[in-house]
Amino acid sequence: MATLTVYDKSGSEVGSYDVDPASIAANINKQLLHDVVIMYQANDRQGSFGTKSRGMVQGSGRKMYRQKGTGNARAGSRRSGVRRGGGHIHKKQDRSFYYRLPAKAIRAATRMAIASKIQDEQITVIDELAMDAPKTQDVIGVLKSLGIDNGTTLITTDQLDRNVYKSARNISGVTVSPVSDLNALSVLSPDRLLVTKAALDAIVENASAS
Repeated sequence: MATLTVYDKSGSEVGSYDVDPASIAANINKQLLHDVVIMYQANDRQGSFGTKSRGMVQGSGRKMYRQKGTGNARAGSRRSGVRRGGGHIHKKQDRSFYYRLPAKAIRAATRMAIASKIQDEQITVIDELAMDAPKTQDVIGVLKSLGIDNGTTLITTDQLDRNVYKSARNISGVTVSPVSDLNALSVLSPDRLLVTKAALDAIVENASAS
């Protein structure tokens, strides 16, 4: 059982939150986390690239010189892939790197990633982060008050909060995500998680329902 301190926007302690990482993920399978992270990274690859084959390179197909008697190795077209300016022997072409692991494994990896952040004490809980209007300086002030303005941070809310999102999107190293959009890569990538108390309630509730 881990006891997390709950802070307010000014960085003052206003309570505590007891959570058992094992209730979110019974165990942490590093191989599964690795596989899921690699899947997300592969799916982010653009895959739009290409090179020319020897048939696509401009130039004559005439034999460069006679076969025998020159003392040189025999050679055919200038467009050969073994010559500078020739075509690519194994031509690259557009491809998709997309693939998908089973949904059950992906959800399990997300829970494992969150549990690992709790175990490693890389999570900060705030009572609420509601904002009347988008204001970047307000979010910067909250991060400084909590002592997490250095490094990278993922701010997690229980629902999509457009004011929080718009306030934090221009801060370097800071990302915002509702609980429903969390995945293993987004959780493991930043140095710390900043979660609202309502978001942590949702995470625990979703884990118990799985």
